[in-house]
Amino acid sequence: MNTPPILPAGTGIMLCGHGSRNQRAVGEFAVLAERLRERLPGVPVEYGYLEFANPVIHLGLDRLRAQGVNRILAVPGMLFAAGHAKNDIPSVLNTYAAGHPGLTITYGRELGVDLKMLRAAGDRVQQAVGAAPSEVARTDTLLLVVGRGASDPDANSNVAKVMRMLWEGMGFGWAEVAYSGVTFPLVAPALDHAARLGYRRIIVFPYFLFTGVLVKRIYDAAAEARAKYPQIEILDAPYLNDHPLVIDTFLDRINEMLVGQNLMNCAMCKYREQVLSFEAEVGLRQESHHQHVEGIGGGLEDCPCRGDCDSSCRDEAFCRKHGLPWTPLQTHQHDHDHVHPHVHAPARHALLTDAGAPLVRLGAAPDHGHPHGHHYDHTHHHHPYPHADHPLGPRTLDRVPGRLAREDKDR
Repeated sequence: MNTPPILPAGTGIMLCGHGSRNQRAVGEFAVLAERLRERLPGVPVEYGYLEFANPVIHLGLDRLRAQGVNRILAVPGMLFAAGHAKNDIPSVLNTYAAGHPGLTITYGRELGVDLKMLRAAGDRVQQAVGAAPSEVARTDTLLLVVGRGASDPDANSNVAKVMRMLWEGMGFGWAEVAYSGVTFPLVAPALDHAARLGYRRIIVFPYFLFTGVLVKRIYDAAAEARAKYPQIEILDAPYLNDHPLVIDTFLDRINEMLVGQNLMNCAMCKYREQVLSFEAEVGLRQESHHQHVEGIGGGLEDCPCRGDCDSSCRDEAFCRKHGLPWTPLQTHQHDHDHVHPHVHAPARHALLTDAGAPLVRLGAAPDHGHPHGHHYDHTHHHHPYPHADHPLGPRTLDRVPGRLAREDKDR
């Protein structure tokens, strides 16, 4: 177990999450914040979400300020650095810091490919093996590691690296990688492919921090594969959750901010470099895509899912039938001005507004941005994914019959 870092007086921790309509996922994230409080006695620790859950990030920041905090160490509760960690969270933090002179916010890096995270992952995979109804040699076992999936190829490649290190470290006969959405291959075609390789056992391991709509779909796909391939033993490995080594990794990220080593890897960042097929995204402006859905997700206490959301509430007819609030995405339109730095990977030194006031201290490679104002509405979309029509993804059938959905919005 790590020795907790010693934080200066007036310093607080802000854990920044994505958010989910699934109340079990929200509850697990809150438990993670509590685990950090236990490891950092006397240190104010708060949390908040980008969307679909409360409290939103700025409310967590308000709570820290109310406790007398003047320096905030903001930790992204993300496994890998894709759009949420690189754009959405920094944009929210920059906007907040601009409105609160005298407050310093230092931004940490994602959990990333880390030896502690790999050991935590190995423990979860071994849990599935230990609970299996029969003995099967590791060399007769195929490991399927399922990542979140992103429109950032660097983040997707990290899932493949985790898969390879688990495969080689644990000695399985074979291993494959799949994604829950956005990119390819999706879980169902990956399982079809894995079944054809002839292994007696397949372990499906969601490399996720928490449960939610996507993890439920991963396990649903595994259940469908069990029915389809009864000759193969298909096991569900638990996701990472609050494994002690995950908590240790968060503490490492906090310590990095204290000593100036919070350096996000930008060598393969599609916003900085000419990544194959993603060249058009170099230099895109930094902005959050989540202001219009902050806090959405409440009011579903009477939903038939009982809090364990499967995203049926994304369907208007379902909500009408059950008397639930329905919030259509990408239809909330209003224009307003923002002024914040143009940063596509966090900069190591303090960023400045047009007026010269310091904003968020972000840890990463050298700054390549420039401050400017911009005027936009919330009808903007993510940059088009270059392989949106790939036969193995990134579109898949939603759980609502007859409706195709992009999984990058289903959390």
